[in-house]
Parts: sequence; structure tokens; C-alpha cells
Amino acid sequence: MKFFSLLISSFAIIQMAMAGDPDILTDFIVLPNVTNVDGNFFTFTGLRDLFKGGPSTTLKVSKVILAEFSTLNGQSVSYAVLGYPAGTTSPPHVHPRASELLFVVEGTLQVGFVDTTNKLFTQTLQMGDIFVFPKGLVHFQYNADAQIPVVAISAFGSANAGTVSIPITLFTTGIDDVVLAKSFKTNTTTIEALKSGLAPPMP
Repeated sequence: MKFFSLLISSFAIIQMAMAGDPDILTDFIVLPNVTNVDGNFFTFTGLRDLFKGGPSTTLKVSKVILAEFSTLNGQSVSYAVLGYPAGTTSPPHVHPRASELLFVVEGTLQVGFVDTTNKLFTQTLQMGDIFVFPKGLVHFQYNADAQIPVVAISAFGSANAGTVSIPITLFTTGIDDVVLAKSFKTNTTTIEALKSGLAPPMP
């Protein structure tokens, strides 16, 4: 019996160890189609036009993740620049594969996360403040100012942190209305109203 308990514990530890990005055995990974590795290989230029154009009216997220920058493969890091127009929010969401370190560059931002005991931790961040969202926990950001936009930078401990939006996941993926109504102790009419509010606009 002790042997089986030890065996099961060992498998659990192995699974926990594999929860993040895998370690690599080289300094960096070069894709087979890349023939020349120089400084350009380690440079991402996709954010050069980030602040050009008029102000946005919705949350703008400019990601530098594995999908956009293949050099991140095996490096366990990624990045995002976030623009919050006045009164906008990044709704409750989860990054299943990474912690997030958020740095406020401009403006004031309300943030918070909920831990596994359902305790809410909140803070109002000023320009220059940094806040950490632990890996896998539901969190949000909100620009409560009615006039001033906010710019923030997020760093992630994974090349592909992933994002699971709680409202989108619950109300636009086809989960049965009855299941949602029972889960939220409401009725299907309310669930249908929530779903219609999250539906993408018709082209």
C-alpha cells in the first residue's frame, strides 16, 4: 500500500513540475526554416506603431507571445502592452500557464484577483506601480477614470500564458442555458440576456 501511495505521489509531483514551460537543452531554439541567426533573430519590431493613430474606445492588447515571436520558444517569457481608454475594463480572466507582472506606465488602474479561498485582493495602482497576479487565478483590471486613459505593460512567466475570459467562456461557448441558470441561481431569460450582450456584432 505504501508503495502505491509513493507511486501516485511521484506522478503528482511530475505533473506539477511539467505545469510550466519545458526547459530547453540549448541557449535558444532556432526553427528549421531560419538560416541566419543574428541580432535580428532576437528582435521584435511589431510594437513600433503601437501609439500611432487616434485613441481607441475599447481595451487594446498588443501581445508579444510565442505565436508572434518564435524566438520566445523555450524562454518562458512573453509580454503585452495594454491600453485602457477611460472607463474600460479587462473583464475577469485567467492565465492558466503563467503569473503576470503588471506595470502601470500612465494613469491610474484598479486591479484585483481572487485566490483559491475566494478572498478578493484589490489595489489602485498609480503610474510606476507594479502588481503581480498569481498563476491561474481569476483577475481583472479597470480604468475607473472617466477621462484619462491608462497604459500598462504586462510580463508573463511563459512564452504562451494563455487567456481564458470568464464572461466569454461562460456565455458564448454553448454551455446550456439551464446549466448556467442553475449555477448562477437565476433563470434562463437572464442568461439569454447576458449571452446577447456578449454576442459579437453582426457584420
